[in-house]
Amino acid sequence: MSKTIFTNGKIYTLDAKHPIVEAVVVENGRILDVGRSEEIKLQWGRSGTSIIDLQGRMVLPGFIDSHLHLSGVAFHFLDLNLTGVSSKAEMLGKIREKAASVPAGKWLIGMGWDENLFQDGSIPTIEELDQVTPHCPIYLKRICHHAFLVNSKALELSHYQSITKVPKGGTVVLNSETNKPTGLILESASELITKYIPERTYEELKSGLAQAMDFSLSKGLTSVHTNDPAYLGGLDQTYKMYDELINQEGKGLRCNLLIDYPFLQLIKERGMYAGFGNERLQIGAIKIFADGAFGRRTALLSQPYSDEPTSYGEAMQDQDLLFKMIKESREHQMPIAVHTIGDQALENVLNVLEQFPAVHYRDRIIHVSLTREDLVKRLAVPSIIADIQPRFVAGDYPWVLDRVGEERESYLYAWKTLLTSGVLCAGGSDAPVEPLDPLFGIHASLTRRLPGETHKGWNPKEKLSMIDAVKLFTIGGAYATNEEHSKGTISVGKLADMTVLSDDLFSFEEPEDLLRTLIEMTIVNGQVVYSRPA
Repeated sequence: MSKTIFTNGKIYTLDAKHPIVEAVVVENGRILDVGRSEEIKLQWGRSGTSIIDLQGRMVLPGFIDSHLHLSGVAFHFLDLNLTGVSSKAEMLGKIREKAASVPAGKWLIGMGWDENLFQDGSIPTIEELDQVTPHCPIYLKRICHHAFLVNSKALELSHYQSITKVPKGGTVVLNSETNKPTGLILESASELITKYIPERTYEELKSGLAQAMDFSLSKGLTSVHTNDPAYLGGLDQTYKMYDELINQEGKGLRCNLLIDYPFLQLIKERGMYAGFGNERLQIGAIKIFADGAFGRRTALLSQPYSDEPTSYGEAMQDQDLLFKMIKESREHQMPIAVHTIGDQALENVLNVLEQFPAVHYRDRIIHVSLTREDLVKRLAVPSIIADIQPRFVAGDYPWVLDRVGEERESYLYAWKTLLTSGVLCAGGSDAPVEPLDPLFGIHASLTRRLPGETHKGWNPKEKLSMIDAVKLFTIGGAYATNEEHSKGTISVGKLADMTVLSDDLFSFEEPEDLLRTLIEMTIVNGQVVYSRPA
């Protein structure tokens, strides 16, 4: 492969040896040299060398999203997208419009609704859902994927009755007066419905995944860490799909696959392990759920919910089962990636995790939404990454304060506290829960508010600087997969992954300027895999 020189840029390497350079030389997907444009061209610009003019634009190490569900993003291209819907009336209107094109008896699948955005009351009732979809069953995932809405046709086709046994950890919400389903299903109760929804064809799923990959590249992402087997037909089919798209068909996005615990035995049988694969596609950690989410009060807290004093939330696994899951993962030398929203869930996980020696790959504690001083100290070890989602701050306030109370706010989404305490942190979106856009995550890190809001931000002492926010989505993501020696900075010998932006983030006077910044190019392995249309 011939050399390529990316020249005439303002390149922030995040490498202390050469903090800002003008040019980068790439050969065989690796960075060969960095320096001033004229010197680099004189030394390396021989015949046959390609020159790409960056036109003075800002360049950063390739953005990394440390936690998302690329399958969920794929479904946005396949299903009814309810993200951002701001009223019950609008939601029902979108459902009615989509249902008009759905044949009788065929499932209407949707996702992304969030009643906290509604300006006209609560979520739709089952009667209202029946009215707009009398002919087809529906299954609508809340934005957090911990709550779901169904209509009577869905319950009928799923053979639900009042005597039906609900899976542990789940709830079919009933009307307090009639004792009949309201249409709202929580957590694992969704299994009563999903087993009756026909699986999508392989080609449908692969098409959606390919579109999700292209969309990721358009947002400046060069690597993502994604959790998908439960949604893409299991371990074998998920790996096959990614392998075809990335290694055979040349999709430019690098992907690290988190594998759900139920597939651990299959991982062993297939001879897979953490790091299995290549620089483009790798097996990652074993994904486990410790609790739920704040929205429906299923995140597990050490003290009761402020707006429901009888509830502490729910543990998705008891301590014995959590111990068994981590023990079995360790027996295969696998790191774990545990969903923990509440402080008690975090304590439960640490209590078990600390009984086992660390493995070569770091363990991930995903979300770390609510913690405590004693737990922060326990997180500050080299073998653990706090896999955080800065955008949660913008999406969850102000209603989340009703759940936990102002007295616990100081340790709610306390990103600066984590960093200053020595906790290794990586930044993700949890897309499609939050937008797949690292610039939105950076904006939330700086402002702790939604775009367009003008207040000082929620718990503003936890605001991050621009450099710390950028590091979350670059070097932080590299640490999460033990790839800090090959990713995360623009350094000689590392992979040539870079993101080119229209504006210099470090020159902004106001954080809102981030929102006008465009992704000009995404470069993976030294190749331009996305270029903004003129």
